[in-house]
Amino acid sequence: MKLLVTGGAGFIGSNFIRYRLANHPNDVIVNLDALTYAGNPENIRGLDPDRHLFIHGDICDADVVHRAMEGVDTVVHFAAESHVDRSIKGSRVFLETNALGTQTLLEETLRREGQIKRFHHISTDEVFGSLALNSRKRFNESTPYDPRSPYSASKAASDHLVRAYYHTHNVPVTISNCSNNYGPYHFPEKLIPLMIVNALRDLPLPVYGDGKYIRDWIHVEDHCRGVEAVLMKGKIGETYCLGGNAERANIDVVKMILKELDKPESLIQFVKDRKGHDRRYAIDSTKAKNELGWEPTRTFEEGLKETVEWFKQNQRWWEPLIR
Repeated sequence: MKLLVTGGAGFIGSNFIRYRLANHPNDVIVNLDALTYAGNPENIRGLDPDRHLFIHGDICDADVVHRAMEGVDTVVHFAAESHVDRSIKGSRVFLETNALGTQTLLEETLRREGQIKRFHHISTDEVFGSLALNSRKRFNESTPYDPRSPYSASKAASDHLVRAYYHTHNVPVTISNCSNNYGPYHFPEKLIPLMIVNALRDLPLPVYGDGKYIRDWIHVEDHCRGVEAVLMKGKIGETYCLGGNAERANIDVVKMILKELDKPESLIQFVKDRKGHDRRYAIDSTKAKNELGWEPTRTFEEGLKETVEWFKQNQRWWEPLIR
């Protein structure tokens, strides 16, 4: 199989490429990444140049996308602007990359009718909005969209575009909506890597509001396995929700990290809350389990311990990113 992976120098994309090359020895991967602040060449250092071709370019650039898709039979689309805080400060780049970039990829896929066997689009649980803290509800494939940040609105737009190209043009698409990822190569602006690197340096750990915001966490390798399962068994035109079965309040996650590093809870610093902060996300992965045979393999405790250890052992990777 020859795959185009967009955003393959980012956190999840680079983990997917490493997983795919390790477990599918006949695969060749074309990696298209614009190398914005979160796209890091160090994430893909050492990969076999005979099986991994890197193209530095923007998914909004039709000429670059045309070149990247030459000879490809599968597209796995990770590339996205993804940080909610940044979308609050300035949303235009989110619309350009997440919506128009996706449309550019879909157009090229359409032009290559018959060549591209599958276009898989990676999305987020944030498109579904927010759940109440005292609710037992979880998001699933039938949950209505209710995006509440510029980031989630731009991802919702891209999801709708993907479905529109399936229904209008019969482009062979699948979509997966995942919960919060964590693991190695995670850019240190998101909760878990930021808390780890700050704790390692004995700096304050900023926690929004009351810290009781709940997220469902999935280890990035379990997510990669889920995407693999969709590529192998997923039905064209369908959506699959991939969750980690690991709902945790942010403050509890922070305390777990401090305990793992033997650091005092006095490092916790509550800060002004994020605008429009969603209270709770949770994913029901029943469809993926029943139809794809997929479910997460790591407990959150196991995965977090591994992640903390990775950051402890890879200071040379993260230190240049926080200067």
